[in-house]
Amino acid sequence: MIWLLLGLMLFLGGHSLRMFADEWRTRQILKLGVLGWKGLYSVVAIAGLVMLVIGYAATRGASAVLWTPPLWSYHLAFLLTLPAFVLLVAAYVPGNRLKARVGHPMLLATKFWALGHLLCNGRVVDVLLFGSFLAWAIVLYVVSRRRDRRLGITYPRLGWGRDVAVWVLGLALWFVFAHHLHAWLIGIDPLVWMRARG
Repeated sequence: MIWLLLGLMLFLGGHSLRMFADEWRTRQILKLGVLGWKGLYSVVAIAGLVMLVIGYAATRGASAVLWTPPLWSYHLAFLLTLPAFVLLVAAYVPGNRLKARVGHPMLLATKFWALGHLLCNGRVVDVLLFGSFLAWAIVLYVVSRRRDRRLGITYPRLGWGRDVAVWVLGLALWFVFAHHLHAWLIGIDPLVWMRARG
């Protein structure tokens, strides 16, 4: 459990600096330079992610069960990952209408992903992992949108082609991940699992 907790602190803490320590962050960027800061930030984020994966894998099998998720929760989680992938792509395609509308699609993607996985996983370690990501994404999204409004930040719309690219790439990634990568990376094939129980 300690690795999971350390991973959460490093990964989510590092991604929350603008919310809790914006002035300190600005000073470090001035001191280290943009590239130096990005390098340090990346090392901390990767270290946190590795700790999360190790801690979750080591703890999950022995974690106490709080509830047994019903079958419908797995189907709902499967559906919630679809907008999560579309929003994830929208975060990286500049000038799309989805980003212009919501401002921070990566955080919304995290909310969809975390909520879906929280619903269909009932162990203590699942609540800790997915609940932490859900709470973090909710708070940071609200703070980020307020900052955008305060500073007058808007996100451009640069044509329908970018919107089509977001949806096509998002749906394709969702399909590939659900049918292939989830089983390879996580060790669970969600489609096979649901068919076996449905």
